[in-house]
Amino acid sequence: MAQVRPFAKNRLVMGILLSSRDLLAELIARLEALYGPVVGASTIRVFVQSSYYDGEMGAKPLRLWLAFGTLVDPSRLAAIKIETGVLEDAYRSESGSRTVNLDPGLLSLTSLVLATTKGRTHRIALSDGIWADLTLIWSKGGFVALEWTYADYRDQGVRNLLGQWREELKRELS
Repeated sequence: MAQVRPFAKNRLVMGILLSSRDLLAELIARLEALYGPVVGASTIRVFVQSSYYDGEMGAKPLRLWLAFGTLVDPSRLAAIKIETGVLEDAYRSESGSRTVNLDPGLLSLTSLVLATTKGRTHRIALSDGIWADLTLIWSKGGFVALEWTYADYRDQGVRNLLGQWREELKRELS
C-alpha cells in the first residue's frame, strides 16, 4: 500500500443566490464568522441560466461567488454543506421559501468540487446525505466544464474568475 498522506488544503468558494441585495452584507458577515475572511468576490448579476429558483425566490435571483481566505481540509465539505443549509434556513421567508441559496465548493489546483444533497450517477457520496459533484477540472491552463456542469459554471467569465482564485491558491500553497 502506498503511504497515506494528508489532503492538501483547498480554497472554500461559495456560490450564492439571493432574493434581495439587502441580505448580502449580513449574510457575508455570518459566512465570515464561520469560514474566515472573504478574499475574493464576483460581480453580482441576475441569475438567468435557469428558472428553477424563480418561484421560490419571487423573481430572478441575484448570483455571485465568494472565495474565503482560510484554507480548508477537503474532508470537511459535507459538514460545510450542512452548516450552510442551517444558515439558509435562518433566511427563510415567513412562508418557508428560501431567500438565500448557498452552494459551497472546494477549489483545488486540479478541480472545483461542489457539495449537493442530490445524488446522481456522477456524484460521490460523502456523508450525512451529502454528495460531491466534480464540476470543473483544470486542464491545459484553464477550467474545463464537464457534461453535467451547471450552465452558470460553464460561463467563461466564471471559469476565468475561478482560474484567478486558483492561481492565488497556488501561490499560497508554494
